[in-house]
Amino acid sequence: MTATSSTAQPTQATPAGGPRRVDSLGPVGLVLAGCVSVQFGGALAVTLMPRAGALGVVTLRLLAAAVVLLLVCRPTLRGHSRADWGTVIAFGIAMGAMNGLFYEAVARIPLGPAVTLEVLGPLALSVLASRRAVNAVWAGLALAGVFLLGGGGFSDLDPTGVAFALGAGAMWAAYIVFSARTGRRFPQADGLALAMAIAALLFLPIGIAEAGTRLLDPTTVALGSAVALLSSVLPYTLELLALRRLPASTFAVLMSLEPAIAATAGFLILGQALSATEAAAIALVIAASIGAVRTQVGRGKVPPLPADGQ
Repeated sequence: MTATSSTAQPTQATPAGGPRRVDSLGPVGLVLAGCVSVQFGGALAVTLMPRAGALGVVTLRLLAAAVVLLLVCRPTLRGHSRADWGTVIAFGIAMGAMNGLFYEAVARIPLGPAVTLEVLGPLALSVLASRRAVNAVWAGLALAGVFLLGGGGFSDLDPTGVAFALGAGAMWAAYIVFSARTGRRFPQADGLALAMAIAALLFLPIGIAEAGTRLLDPTTVALGSAVALLSSVLPYTLELLALRRLPASTFAVLMSLEPAIAATAGFLILGQALSATEAAAIALVIAASIGAVRTQVGRGKVPPLPADGQ
């Protein structure tokens, strides 16, 4: 589902300026295009892992995305308080940890189940923010989906991969919180650009330690840049264009479809077929996410389901 306003990224999306041809897709089409871009970018990242390792791929993605965002946004470094910098640094740490844990997960378990487990982080945040009894139903549905996904005990999934995916979900929830706070403190997408640069700098020594000189291979750099484009730059731009005309509640419901899109990308690109039980598990988690969104909408609030969590 990967992560934005009361959904976290409307305040953090990249600058506008998409061509009319793209905008003519309509707001729903733009959001779905962003979702597809994120998940197919994740699938491409999996194919790159034998070249650079999971953490090497994360480093390449963060570096490439940071360079693009810094060039486009040109954020100012002056005039910010210590609290501003503390917030954006926390945002960068959450962003880097979310990506690192997620990529370690998809190195071990299929993309669809990984995204399904990751989405439990923002779902839990949404349920806790609502504090309504009906959200126990959505939490129960989500837990049932997780139980099915693990074959009643995660016997079919690598337990380390599951732990990484759940950790990525927790970091996704933190990403949502600090994204919203950063958006209130920094204009335009300046906060996002700075946080991406911070995440890239933090991950650089980790990526070098894992991949070494493989990070300098031209083919690896090109593929890593493509992952950054598909998973960060393009989705943020499409979502910003969509959120100009799309209610945040509808946006959040559409984001709930990401586990299904991830499963499709995993099947088409990686040959990761799902069993009937796994498909049912993903459907339960999607239903729980949509239910939680609609419960919040009924109270006049939209849950913090972000635009991109990978």
